[in-house]
Amino acid sequence: MSLTVPTSTTLVELQDVHLSFGSNEVLKGIDLKVNKGDAVSIIGPSGSGKSTILRCINGLLIPQSGKITVGRTRVDELKTETERIALRKRIGIVFQQFNLFPHLTVLENITIAPRKILGISEAEANRHARDLLEKVRLEQKANAYPGQLSGGQQQRVAIARALAMRPELVLFDEVTSALDPETVGEVLAVIRDLVREGMTSILVTHEMRFAEEISDTVVFTENGLIVEHGTPDEIFSKSTNPRINSFVNGLGGRATPLHDGEGI
Repeated sequence: MSLTVPTSTTLVELQDVHLSFGSNEVLKGIDLKVNKGDAVSIIGPSGSGKSTILRCINGLLIPQSGKITVGRTRVDELKTETERIALRKRIGIVFQQFNLFPHLTVLENITIAPRKILGISEAEANRHARDLLEKVRLEQKANAYPGQLSGGQQQRVAIARALAMRPELVLFDEVTSALDPETVGEVLAVIRDLVREGMTSILVTHEMRFAEEISDTVVFTENGLIVEHGTPDEIFSKSTNPRINSFVNGLGGRATPLHDGEGI
């Protein structure tokens, strides 16, 4: 496994990343840098490569060319599944679909990976899981099964499950897109809390007002390219790119009330 030495504050870096599926070129030279403790939102139309970027960072997809660095690990040069599993222990990822084990309780869903992969004792795993359930506002659901929960509650369990591995980075892949509008806010409220606590996060999202509020950097992608990146103010208020303005104004009105009643 190759190593590289990043700058002291850089956790993730992509350099000229290209990825194709057959003749379909999905990523056409992606450059991206994420510093420790930052929240980066990737926005753009469907099919622009947003989720593919996350999968490359996590080692689920390997680009044909370019460099991907997470910490001191060259992700693009990992050769074995053992090396990729070691990477994924450090990166939490939350998908659109919750992918919870239906036959396990909420507590068991959260503790299974720390126990089996990290070798944490049952008592310690349970203690940490209950702390996480309190963090995602579901401490009363520890013994419930996924089928007894709403979609928003299941997604919050999925977030707790990702955090149970104590990751240094969390990837959120359109985590509210499969939810009923009434439950979106409760999931966004949990993510907001994590960002405020300093969790390094990369979010693919269509929730424009939320991205504007919580992000340190916003990245706009289209046709496999990063068209523009900057602070939320630079992207949402000061961009001179007519395509970005059209996209932001078209989706930016999607106001979603948060679980605590606070607007975003």
